[in-house]
Amino acid sequence: MNELVGERLSIITPKAQTTRHRILGIKTGDGYQIVYSDTPGMMEPHYALHEAMVRFIKASLEDADLVVWVVDASLSTEEQGAIPELLQQSAAQLIIVLNKIDLLPQSAIAEAGQYWRSKFPQAKSIIGLSALNKFNVSTLEQEIIALLPEHPAYYEADELTDKTERFLAAELIREQIFYRYKQEIPYSCQVEVVSFKPSHRLLSISAVIYVERESQKGILIGEGGKALKQVATSARKVLENYFGKKVFLETTVKVEENWRTDPRKLDRMGFQ
Repeated sequence: MNELVGERLSIITPKAQTTRHRILGIKTGDGYQIVYSDTPGMMEPHYALHEAMVRFIKASLEDADLVVWVVDASLSTEEQGAIPELLQQSAAQLIIVLNKIDLLPQSAIAEAGQYWRSKFPQAKSIIGLSALNKFNVSTLEQEIIALLPEHPAYYEADELTDKTERFLAAELIREQIFYRYKQEIPYSCQVEVVSFKPSHRLLSISAVIYVERESQKGILIGEGGKALKQVATSARKVLENYFGKKVFLETTVKVEENWRTDPRKLDRMGFQ
């Protein structure tokens, strides 16, 4: 979605389930407006946070005129896993995108296309692309435009997303946690920006990183606060690049026990 919209709206890491919310990306061009809905990846929910993420997926599928199903073409057919039931039940038009084709020989790309055509004979198109190298992204966009229904624009031409700058800042901080920690720590963290004060030359941000247990807090902060300082330093650089100005970033870590399993706490954190 970032490549299609031309703005960095969704965070990206090598870890699964990085995206937790439904994020709209709005692209308005000459005679068209595309409203992308980037969702969490399909999953089997195991606790309340996962259930909230699945609700975002269901809502997106119910609203969609077109589903762009992105698969990792570098994975073998055995590694692709089962086709999600939600996708099979969707009445929306479908485009299959085979991403990461830059990692494959031409014969493997053709084989992957045949495999997904057998799974989804109703798909309007199966397109191989490399989001990293921007290869065939414009082809995908043209396919999407061709399948759009006629309808008045939902948003003003200069709107890019439904998310606030405060939300995007929190996500960019969380992205750095995903990059810098292993195992359970990234999945146990949620970031909330409690203060967001822009001025002409400086953006002051105060953020709280929530974890579920004291032991996780210790790991996140590190000896003498070194680990948290590294997260804050890398996040500040990313935020400065994103917002185009100097950023003063203050981060604190708090324990919010069982926030991933408590629906009330999830509601407070924006997972309604």
